[in-house]
Amino acid sequence: MKGTYRLLAIWLAAFAGIPATTTAQKRFADYEKERYGYFLTDNKKVLRIPFEVHSNLIVVPVRINDSDTLRFILDTGVSTTIITDPAALIPNSLRFTRKVSISGAGEGEAVEAYIAIGNTIDMCGMKANHQNIVVLEEDVLQLSEFVGLPVHGIFGYEIFNNFVVTIDFQHRELTLREPGTYRFRRRHGDIYAITIEDTKPFTEAVTLLADGREQPVKLAIDTGAAHALLLDRSNDSRIQLPEKVIHTQLGRGLNGVINGNLGRIEMIRVGRHEIGNVVASFPDSTSFGVKVPKGDERQGNIGCEILRRFKITMNYHDQYMVLKPVRRKLREKFEHDMSGLEIKAGGLGLKDIFVTHVLDKSPGKIAGLIPGDQLVFMNNRPVREMNMSEIYKLLQKGHGKSIDLLVKRNGELFLTQITLKRMI
Repeated sequence: MKGTYRLLAIWLAAFAGIPATTTAQKRFADYEKERYGYFLTDNKKVLRIPFEVHSNLIVVPVRINDSDTLRFILDTGVSTTIITDPAALIPNSLRFTRKVSISGAGEGEAVEAYIAIGNTIDMCGMKANHQNIVVLEEDVLQLSEFVGLPVHGIFGYEIFNNFVVTIDFQHRELTLREPGTYRFRRRHGDIYAITIEDTKPFTEAVTLLADGREQPVKLAIDTGAAHALLLDRSNDSRIQLPEKVIHTQLGRGLNGVINGNLGRIEMIRVGRHEIGNVVASFPDSTSFGVKVPKGDERQGNIGCEILRRFKITMNYHDQYMVLKPVRRKLREKFEHDMSGLEIKAGGLGLKDIFVTHVLDKSPGKIAGLIPGDQLVFMNNRPVREMNMSEIYKLLQKGHGKSIDLLVKRNGELFLTQITLKRMI
């Protein structure tokens, strides 16, 4: 009976418009509002956050101050919160203090950015107050064009440094835990040491296997990289190019285009799991090697094309990671673009797809495509109804398969056909 009266009292309070919030709750809300650093709201110890995967990148919903929901890439390799699209936030909502030049991978010069202080970051129940963020002067990374939907920023280190983070690619869910609440269990997977250097996580759990030789490598764990494996030959003379490579654009960094070679590694071992015929990137020294800080002993990085084959737990506090393989994903073949086309999204809603570069002697070149062409239909399906991930997969699956294209050039439409070819 006592419980009935209690429920009735709560119902009446709500019906009468009397606040049910207690003084203690108000004080706690005020405390959270003024609290510094990163924390889980409502005194939670565990928080689960859904995420999307686009073009092999983890995309999470984020709000900065009182903004609409923005899309951020979760990147273990970035040390601070960066607004890559300066148009994403209203300028007068930010408190800028100074202008800075920042450098990263790519063949161009340093880019200009502004420091904004006193910001609030909110990700579905994970919050941080009084934070400094970097706002790029221009959207040089053009992440939206690569991903095919609006992307407004990148962040990572502070999330991983303040919580034990589990990335479940299969169910597309992040789990954040307060460091003291996580206990490793064997059912979670295999445990491997990591080191945190200059805000980046490194592992020595990867070994290259070729010609009967084993070569352990030290790699940065980079969830902001869509590729499988990047190896920096400028930092280790033992790393040799595979016999068959293609020279192409590998991606974009803060300082512009990253060019280099693509080839296949016969076998790698990640922990105790051997993975064969891995597509690896070998960047030109002008794009990558000269940008690596002196004294950095890394041989490259491991990206999401490999990481997505595991359920991963990153524990910066105790300096280890846990890898639980997804067996079905481990058996998937590594493929690369078989068309020779580099494409980007544009137009209203980023629904239009344009060719930006065509590799010499490639299927795309043979089909007569040139930069600036717009892909309208692919195999009788409107391109505007496809996302970038679907298009990338279509262009890298099926050696010898043909793709019928309807293309717009200078306002005129024409038909052509690409016969896919495995070039590496």
